Amino acid sequence: MTEVDSGDLTAEVLRHAYGMFPSGVTALCARVDGKPVGLAASSFTSVSLDPPLVSVCVAHTSTTWPVLRGAPRVGISVLAEEHTEIARDLAAKAGDRFARVEWTAGVGDPVFIQGATLWLDCVVNRAVAAGDHDIVLFDVHEVTPNPDVQPIVFHGSRFRQLVPTGLDQ
Repeated sequence: MTEVDSGDLTAEVLRHAYGMFPSGVTALCARVDGKPVGLAASSFTSVSLDPPLVSVCVAHTSTTWPVLRGAPRVGISVLAEEHTEIARDLAAKAGDRFARVEWTAGVGDPVFIQGATLWLDCVVNRAVAAGDHDIVLFDVHEVTPNPDVQPIVFHGSRFRQLVPTGLDQ
């Protein structure tokens, strides 16, 4: 372990440090003006069971979030281990993010990624400014789990897969 003095907490140092926490990868997507719009986020977490709420942190620099924020419904897909390229495409700054993505739209135009481990049909509840990000709270209106599909994990700035330990009984 290497201790870093608080005076040396640059964005690069913090990004590396925060990357030590493994997280799932989600896609936040909706159809806007008839076209799919989406972004990848690894800062997803459950917030409340009653009422059902989840959150995702979105950078203020995102050019996609201002488009998604106005959608009546947003689909949150928990990406599967086979979605590495899709996660990269959805995180890209340019190009057609949906060129290689198989997706489906629900009522109210949430967009869901085919083969994901979980779909959440959501409505934006509110956004709370927090540093250089917004913490976006979503009301969950419907869930479609796919428990037989393994999720992708983001750790150390790399996509990884879960490996059974033999203790999974």
